[in-house]
Amino acid sequence: MLRSVLTRPFLTDFGLLILRVFTGVLLIHHGYEKLANIENFAAAFVRPLHLPFPITLSYLAAFSEIIGSWLLITGLLTRFGALAIAGTISVAIYHAIVVNGFNIYLLELLGLYFAAAAMVLAAGPGRFSLDELLVRKIAPSARAQAEKLDALLTPNAAEFQN
Repeated sequence: MLRSVLTRPFLTDFGLLILRVFTGVLLIHHGYEKLANIENFAAAFVRPLHLPFPITLSYLAAFSEIIGSWLLITGLLTRFGALAIAGTISVAIYHAIVVNGFNIYLLELLGLYFAAAAMVLAAGPGRFSLDELLVRKIAPSARAQAEKLDALLTPNAAEFQN
């Protein structure tokens, strides 16, 4: 009992919940700010990179941050949201390096957003998500099979004592 509380399942999933919600809540306003003045954003951030269709790409960046943040917060289609955020932040990191060089003060927030999105992309949303509820409703036997596989792959505590 103590092992199940102190190890992977609950604490990892709770940590993923915190990471998803905080990242989404803190990032979402960036997308809304882009939409508030899309021309200014395109002129300041997209055109200096000489990318085609700067207004279209600006809208894409704004909506990927807004929709991706909502997907992270709710835990619905979480990996798609994390992928959208990671893609947008990758371009933002590239822009920051091209325009300002390797300036840690400009890169630290972008790096944290990228790391959070990459973590959610790699680990998934965790058990406290709408994705998990959908999986339980749609394919309850798949969840049971995954738990059996996890139990087989998790080392036994008795093995470590020998």
